[in-house]
Amino acid sequence: MSNAVVSSVGNPGKMCRDITAHTEESLFLHSCSLLVNLGDQVNQAIFSSVTEFLLLGFSNLGEMQLILFAVFLCLYLIILSGNITTVTVICLDRSLHVPMYFFLGIFSISETCYTFVSRPKMLIILLSLLRTISFINCATQMFFFFGFAVTNCMLLGVMSYDCYAADCHPLWYPVLMSWPVCGHLAATCALIGFLFSLIGSLLVFELPFCGPNKINPYFCDISPVIQLACTETYINELVIFIAGVRALMVPLTFICISYGFIVHTILKIPSPDGKRKAFSTCASHLTVVIVHYGCASSVYLRPSAKFSSNKDRLVTMTYTVVTPLLNPMVYSFRNKDVQMAIRKVIARGRFYPKAHDENTLRP
Repeated sequence: MSNAVVSSVGNPGKMCRDITAHTEESLFLHSCSLLVNLGDQVNQAIFSSVTEFLLLGFSNLGEMQLILFAVFLCLYLIILSGNITTVTVICLDRSLHVPMYFFLGIFSISETCYTFVSRPKMLIILLSLLRTISFINCATQMFFFFGFAVTNCMLLGVMSYDCYAADCHPLWYPVLMSWPVCGHLAATCALIGFLFSLIGSLLVFELPFCGPNKINPYFCDISPVIQLACTETYINELVIFIAGVRALMVPLTFICISYGFIVHTILKIPSPDGKRKAFSTCASHLTVVIVHYGCASSVYLRPSAKFSSNKDRLVTMTYTVVTPLLNPMVYSFRNKDVQMAIRKVIARGRFYPKAHDENTLRP
């Protein structure tokens, strides 16, 4: 019993008023406690209410979506066939078992996986009304998409180092690019790529999502997803921005330095034809690098609040469709060694069955 009640024992009326006040105070505190608990439960229910996201994609284009489906399907098949052809030829032709084509094969495999993460879902969105993606699948898609994307960035840096070692230090090349070194470099690229992707995905999906669930692009990109969070995202965006700067600018700086030394070495070549051939190869490689890093930097090296759905959708289409289409053409089909290897493989496919039939016809 409270001190106010004890002090009013001699006055029954006052004692009744004190007991009533004490009871009302207790009931009020208890009600507040219940309201707080109920509010926590409601907040948890709200934060966990978003179980899927709606990918808007090209929903505003109407019947044009069928035409886009046909175009993107053809482009996707070209990308797949180009990368699969590159990997197959490199595996079958022993003359291509050198570090440069080893990294080209790894790059083609990573590029194939990179497109496979987002392209089938885009085709489904264009062809049907099924535009949703679950919370878990969205996180998984983001993790693998950026894992392979950063891996490709690192591989471009390693490939530039391989060119630098071959052109600037040809006598030391077998030591600088031995097979154990190549294996460690490829594994390091994948490890760094998926480590950056894991950090970015965790920073996005640890946030609460309580209301809007519409994503403008056709896949779970960092900028549009993090804008849907129901809390302050400044720290998360800052960490993701710093990680993006490191993932993009460090290999890009390495590429620029490597090609600077390569150009310096090419200028010392006395033959004009040799210079022209070397510059042609460098220009092809740098075209892919500029498109890849230019588009990625314009989207990811800035705050998410400045994300513009229409403009950035076009840029996103460039680095998810155009760049993977350029890679097999620039790095493979314009390469004379790869062209010769493709002819050899096709010739083997033609002559082996014929020779087999002749052997079976012999008595």
